[in-house]
Amino acid sequence: MPTPRPDLAAMIAPLARALMAAEQPVLDAHELTMWAYVVLLHLDEDPARGQGALAQEIGADKTRIIAVLDDLQERGLIERRPDPADRRARLLTLTPAGRRRRDDAQAAIQAKEELLLGKLSPADRTGFLNALLTLAALPREEIIGDDE
Repeated sequence: MPTPRPDLAAMIAPLARALMAAEQPVLDAHELTMWAYVVLLHLDEDPARGQGALAQEIGADKTRIIAVLDDLQERGLIERRPDPADRRARLLTLTPAGRRRRDDAQAAIQAKEELLLGKLSPADRTGFLNALLTLAALPREEIIGDDE
């Protein structure tokens, strides 16, 4: 019988909490909250069609994300502009300043991550990152599954 391994969540959750704790001083230095950083990362992919859609896409409470968006807009890091396809909706996009802030914070975070990844052999590092990218790209529904 193979040696039992810990469940994935039992391994990933403590690691995720430690990684977030390691990121916090970097985010503080870049004057970003964790949610603000998540918003800046997400908006690089595509403009978001409204705060409700953005909140759903990043897993945030739509009523709590409003203050984050207001702050980012006041600081010139994002823009809200009318959606040409639906004037009632607003498109959320990064400004050049938002892109620079996001890029600077991400570079600093990834520099810290390099120290951790350096504990792996080159082959393990490549395999770990490839596996993580593959699993992170799975739709939530596929991970949760349907037990019925």
